[in-house]
Amino acid sequence: MLPNALEKAMYGVYATTAVHLAGKHGVFGLLIAEEASTGKIASELGLDEETLDRLLILLDSFGVIEQNEHGAYRISAEMAPFLDPGSSRSVGGFLNHVMNSTLGRLPQLDSYLTAGKSAVDAALPAPFDVMYRTPKLTEEFLEAMWQLTYDVSRELVPMAGLAEVRHLVDIGGASGPFCVAALEATPGLSATVFELPEVGPHVADTVERYGLHGRLDFAAGDFHQDEFPPTECVAFGYILSGWTDEIGLELLRKAHRACVDGGRVLIMDRLFDDDRRGPLPTAVMNLSMHVEAKGRHRTAAEYVGLLESAGFVDCEVHRTSQDKQLVIGHKR
Repeated sequence: MLPNALEKAMYGVYATTAVHLAGKHGVFGLLIAEEASTGKIASELGLDEETLDRLLILLDSFGVIEQNEHGAYRISAEMAPFLDPGSSRSVGGFLNHVMNSTLGRLPQLDSYLTAGKSAVDAALPAPFDVMYRTPKLTEEFLEAMWQLTYDVSRELVPMAGLAEVRHLVDIGGASGPFCVAALEATPGLSATVFELPEVGPHVADTVERYGLHGRLDFAAGDFHQDEFPPTECVAFGYILSGWTDEIGLELLRKAHRACVDGGRVLIMDRLFDDDRRGPLPTAVMNLSMHVEAKGRHRTAAEYVGLLESAGFVDCEVHRTSQDKQLVIGHKR
């Protein structure tokens, strides 16, 4: 019998695949509405019953779904927000990105171990050239960012001190999940998403969907090449973890130049514990950043050090109930 931790680690790849497929083919959506047997699920969704049965047995063994005494499957109240495709906390978009993009790049780790990341990456395209390579990949990546960002942003916004802020700029803000959460909670605030040109139509869709004409706009730019629009607040959500300390410091210096006196910068990202032994989601995404980008995840103290080196003062650290945390720096 394998130790539990090793067993979960070895077989987790099967569970990830099963969760992805169950979401993709509507199994979770059906089970959110009602308990159902394998036969009923297969019949209603037009799926092969034998293959479905094996997937459901695996998901039940991992505790993702539950089987009642009559053999019907259901989703527990604890799991429902994350498996319901209509929930703001759904993991479906993130899993699509993992399965369609990340997994294909993980084999690079073998070459990184023997030759080093710099040597291997020299022959590979830049990170966002991969993520935005096709309209479909762009849409999947932006959907993943929305699902990872919007719900937790509703916790982050009250911590960010935006009541007296009239304008914020979200650097690399995807289709606008943080901006939407901030605008919903802060009357009188306006926001700008600063992103690559490919993202512009998706921000326009967000403006329409949430009725944010005149409050949310889009500025096309490359944050490596261009200065940021002037503002009272610069936000970085899941951005600095994608880049080296040197690049991160340069981005924070641009943020300092863009901020008015008395302005602030928000770093919203996963944080390592001080001893860097966890938490697990941060450790996982730290490895993911190695193959998908050029950065790493940091401790709160490391982010404070970067902020102070860029000229920010009076730094604050705020913790949410989820994986994304907040570090604030102020400009004198």
